[in-house]
Amino acid sequence: MADHAGFKVPLCSEQFGSRAARGCCAAVDGKLQWEAWGRRWWGFSEVFQMKPESRDGGGSGVPGATSPLFSRLLTVFLPQGFPDSVSPDYLPYQLWDSVQAFASSLSGSLATHAVLLGIGVGNAKASVSAATATWLVKDSTGMLGRIVFAWWKGLFADILNDVAMFLEIMAPIYPVCFTITICISNLAKCIVSVAGGATRAALTMHQARRNNMADVSAKDSSQETLVNLAGLLISLLILPVVSHCPSFSLSCFFLLTAFHIYANYRAVRALVIETLNEGRLWLVLKHFLQKGEVLDPTSANQMEPLWTGFWPSLSLSLGVPLHRLISSVFDLQQLVEGHQEPYLLHWDQSKNQVQVVLSQMAGSETILRAATHGLVLGALHENGPLPGELEELRNRVRAGLEKENQVIVRETHQVLDKLFPKFLKGLQDVGWKTEKHQLEVGEWRATWLQSPEKKVL
Repeated sequence: MADHAGFKVPLCSEQFGSRAARGCCAAVDGKLQWEAWGRRWWGFSEVFQMKPESRDGGGSGVPGATSPLFSRLLTVFLPQGFPDSVSPDYLPYQLWDSVQAFASSLSGSLATHAVLLGIGVGNAKASVSAATATWLVKDSTGMLGRIVFAWWKGLFADILNDVAMFLEIMAPIYPVCFTITICISNLAKCIVSVAGGATRAALTMHQARRNNMADVSAKDSSQETLVNLAGLLISLLILPVVSHCPSFSLSCFFLLTAFHIYANYRAVRALVIETLNEGRLWLVLKHFLQKGEVLDPTSANQMEPLWTGFWPSLSLSLGVPLHRLISSVFDLQQLVEGHQEPYLLHWDQSKNQVQVVLSQMAGSETILRAATHGLVLGALHENGPLPGELEELRNRVRAGLEKENQVIVRETHQVLDKLFPKFLKGLQDVGWKTEKHQLEVGEWRATWLQSPEKKVL
């Protein structure tokens, strides 16, 4: 159990992000003994020396410009090299995004008018200190929301923004609850701002086709500024009309909100994202398993639900720490057995949960295969036709043989050895970008011996 230098032979190691790796060896009682964080296992890097997977991964002017003035105007609002420097869905998405931003700007003006009215603007009896305190409480609640809800994103955030503005409009009607109402409203708005920033960054990466993310982002900001300016001018015209009629203000708000949600829907549906997240991967894989065909990005994006929570009950976690899954040499042996790919997969049938440990050498293709493997196991709990080998495995799963968990994982490895290359080629042929992905992957990476029991003898 020790080498000539006096060190115990490491069976595996794990690493979080760029931190130093820690090793693990077998204790006398057969359990695993992890090295404490902060120490280096000298000689460990020589045992596990791996190379990561590697994959190979401008224009000028605006076509169609009829005059120098028009050309200069377009360069302010459109990325350089448009339309060749951006994705094909750039223009329809930006048009609908501008429409929804315009509607949102008008609704925001109505909401701001209501908030100012509520804190006492125009009321001689109102106290400046009381108004200031209310405003500070509102802003501090929003800051807390930015921190706590940094994970929230999606179309639901836009609807949450409408709800926030509705609360602001209703706040002056119930003065007793005014402070708590605008605090809740500002909390919701700050959640929306965090979600919008995350979503916008992902879309900018998708739309930029010539390493021009900065240009695309800048032009998006210019477009948004122009739309908000137009909204401001229209607001100056309608505010005097609605200021003395709360019911008319509320009617305008509901009309603009409906327009805002519709424009948002059209903007999202205009997108054709060619990278796979878990939802799109599940749609494409399910279609492939049932019909033997790979959906193209346009079809998959149209089928993808706009609301979260509509996916199978499978819980898929990529990049989990190795120590979460094993506590003894026997556990490590069971987990490693049958795994030739640079990932280890643990499947808990009772919870329908798949956890994947990724190797240091795991690249995009490995992560895509690991996610596919996990979703294939999830498909064994679903209805619908499956290829012959998987249909047989599904029957065994439904028979409730809990002890066959690892056996089924190993057999799905063998099925994927034949199935995944065909699936991957199909993805690439129809236009999916498999060299990158939008799967949620943890920072944990690990190394392990293919036959740990041989090092324990």
